[in-house]
Amino acid sequence: MAVTDRPYQELHEQAADEAARRYQDSAAERERVEGRLAAGVRFPDSPDALAVRADRILDRGGLSPSAVVADIHREAMDLPDANERIIDLSNELQAWSFLPRGVRAGATVARITLRRDGRELPHGTGFLVSPRLMMTNHHVLPDESFARHCFAEFNAQVTADNLPDTVVRMELDPGSFFAADRRLDFALVAVAPTLDGPPPGEIFGWNRLSVQIGKLVLGEKVNIIGHPSGRLKEIALRDNAVLVRLDDFVHYTTDTEPGNSGSPVFNDQWEVVALHHSGVPKKDDQGRLLRKDGRPWQQGDGDDAIDWVANEGVRISSILKHLAGLDLDPARRALLTEMGPDTGLDQAMTTVPAFGAQPQGTTAVPGVTIPAVPEAATTAPTTGGERPRTGLRARATAFGGRRHLVFLHGRDQQDNYPDELRRTWTAGLNRGLTLAALPPLDPEDVWFPFYGTRLHALVSGRESTAGPIALDQVSAAAAAEAFAAQSPTGSYERLLYEAAARAGMPQNGPATTEGFGAGLVGALHRPLSWLAAKSDLDEWTIATFLRDVDLYLGDGAVRQAVLDSVMETMPAGGELVLVTHSLGTVVGMDLLTRLPESLDPVLLVTAGSPLGLDGVNERLLARGPHQPPRVRDWVNVWCPTDTVAIGCPLEDERWGKLTQLAVPNGRERAHKMDEYLGHPGPAREIRGVLRA
Repeated sequence: MAVTDRPYQELHEQAADEAARRYQDSAAERERVEGRLAAGVRFPDSPDALAVRADRILDRGGLSPSAVVADIHREAMDLPDANERIIDLSNELQAWSFLPRGVRAGATVARITLRRDGRELPHGTGFLVSPRLMMTNHHVLPDESFARHCFAEFNAQVTADNLPDTVVRMELDPGSFFAADRRLDFALVAVAPTLDGPPPGEIFGWNRLSVQIGKLVLGEKVNIIGHPSGRLKEIALRDNAVLVRLDDFVHYTTDTEPGNSGSPVFNDQWEVVALHHSGVPKKDDQGRLLRKDGRPWQQGDGDDAIDWVANEGVRISSILKHLAGLDLDPARRALLTEMGPDTGLDQAMTTVPAFGAQPQGTTAVPGVTIPAVPEAATTAPTTGGERPRTGLRARATAFGGRRHLVFLHGRDQQDNYPDELRRTWTAGLNRGLTLAALPPLDPEDVWFPFYGTRLHALVSGRESTAGPIALDQVSAAAAAEAFAAQSPTGSYERLLYEAAARAGMPQNGPATTEGFGAGLVGALHRPLSWLAAKSDLDEWTIATFLRDVDLYLGDGAVRQAVLDSVMETMPAGGELVLVTHSLGTVVGMDLLTRLPESLDPVLLVTAGSPLGLDGVNERLLARGPHQPPRVRDWVNVWCPTDTVAIGCPLEDERWGKLTQLAVPNGRERAHKMDEYLGHPGPAREIRGVLRA
């Protein structure tokens, strides 16, 4: 029978039957969890899962730090007990922000209503996950044709005075975007704005979905907002517990009704952890549904007569993994990436969008055929009036002609124009100078060596000896496995594990994962997911950054080509102020060993640097931690949520004397150089030398 011919009730019953089967199959695990709960264990999950959850609660502002300090330091606690207590506190103590944040989350939830035979029938629940996309169940919206007969009702609720709110209707637009999967029971559909109005997400907000780990542990409470039985919006608040976590589903006890199909399942920080899709009905030995009075259920009794023993939600990570494997046209892909960087979809969709093709601005993946960039493209201007991507010299009169400010960029700049990058960095520095009450600089007074296209050519042009990676498995973790196999010296895996260990990853036992690639890839998924959870960087950025660092340090030809490219645009003499970022801090340390005697480095600035990793500093030209040669002053600036700078502050005494500055970069801008330079501390250090 075609999907479009399947009645809604059949799909709903199918979902309930499959949920009941999974509930029965997981009985042993559920009994183990319930036994530990009965024994007084509040959160019967693994130590890894508890550690990640506690870190996420603190990192995301889910608990007042003062409350944590006052409670944990009241008595001596080891780390596992402290992690469990942090989670416990987050369940017991809710800041005032819990309520307004819940209201904000609730605004994204809408009732889905079906037009049939001239009537309007409440049908299910959906919630916004981007400015223009709404998520619900497949059994609510089985296909595009069905979706065209439905619309979304926002504000279908009562006000604080228990009066009906003003409902806002918006039509679904499956022609612009529709994706669904029967097994995961989800549907994602575009919502059309009102006439000449903004997208719905700009009015009601949307939920930022995340693939990062640490959003939920066994025994923790969850919240559900929806439209049970088509009624006005209701909330099932914290009277529940997560019982079982399966690969793609999660079971929990929550008082919900059938109309809640398609509702978001939130943790106490109002992060979506699952898509509610079905109750778990109680059955007898013959597989018959049972009523609350113990008798067999019959058609006509209604869903509210069924004895529901639990509820099942689809894990958000599984839905995002499925979406990452879709083959979409550019317009639909663009709509999907609007869901935001925490989903990982912006990287997954742009990195490998089609067989063998690599669009502008993406990163090469070993094992996927990608055409190499011609060497000529690294130095020669392109035709058709396009600006060249070559290094930029400063004006001869800058800083009296004897002092030179040089910006040295990091990786993944091959599709950017050096003049735009120079202006962006200078704008960031000028913001910091303004905050420090110091005069700004002119971008034309800055040297900007550019090795981005040359490095990219060397990375993407390397021949892969590995077999091709299937597109449905090209996640960040799968690519990391390929990067490890392609490592010139076999050091990629060590870099990744060292970074995760420095970020606090427990060294024993597998981590509970919520990220891409769970079950698809091997050992590298754990440290990659941990690093993403601990930072504001996604797994793709971390994996590809470490790949480029490993390639630069491990392949002598790559190192020499990058250093030669930088030296093509460097002052010949005078005093040097060298400001470096990311991979550029590694290149800069090597560069200092090759400067001519006529060039005197008076200040080195390293920002967002991986130099603290032993797997990096041990492979510098001057091996190991060391005072940069001939440098008078050194400033190292880093952000705690920047995974690239995970080895900072640089504590080994062999680094010598340096100034360490920790700065709070903005959310999702933890590794941006203009963000680093926009703080008054590093800006003051740079300007102080230039005007001396």
